[in-house]
Amino acid sequence: MITFVIATHNKNKLNELERILLPLNITPITAELAEVEETGETFEENAFLKAKAACQQTGMPAVADDSGLMVDALDGAPGVYSARYAGEGASDLDRINKLLKELKNVPKEKRTAKFVCSVCCVYPDGRKIVSQGECNGEIAYEPQGENGFGYDPVFLVNGKSFAQLPKEEKDLISHRGRALRKFAVELKQMKENNQ
Repeated sequence: MITFVIATHNKNKLNELERILLPLNITPITAELAEVEETGETFEENAFLKAKAACQQTGMPAVADDSGLMVDALDGAPGVYSARYAGEGASDLDRINKLLKELKNVPKEKRTAKFVCSVCCVYPDGRKIVSQGECNGEIAYEPQGENGFGYDPVFLVNGKSFAQLPKEEKDLISHRGRALRKFAVELKQMKENNQ
């Protein structure tokens, strides 16, 4: 087992990361970390900022992800601003309501979207690993399902929202699951190359 500090204050995201990482022989731990301002223009840049800060604060290898929803009819918005889409302090429901309002008159065939996740690991010696995962879907007309978090209730894949899927099924197809599995492969290669 390898141990990494996970740079997130989001409990839902942490639970999902733990669920996906543990079977990959990676033990995620948390630490009291200062909030990092996400000033990057891409998911990858923001993931790096968070991982680098966590690594510097703890002296341990740190993993961070930055993820969000990109809606084609909104020219890729909310994108890197997904968490801040409805303003500071807004709830998941506030963000969903804003999104649905902006898509009110958009027909079903134009409601295509994708979730994107960039994962970055930074080591104290400066090495880093970056991986990315995507999941294509569409935006529902109203929230569906009780599971998940964020935009999960309105993100549909094969007619079901992420919030309607069992966790294990979501992890198999989600942007975060795909990014973390790629990350595990990169990590294994890095270990083999350094032996």
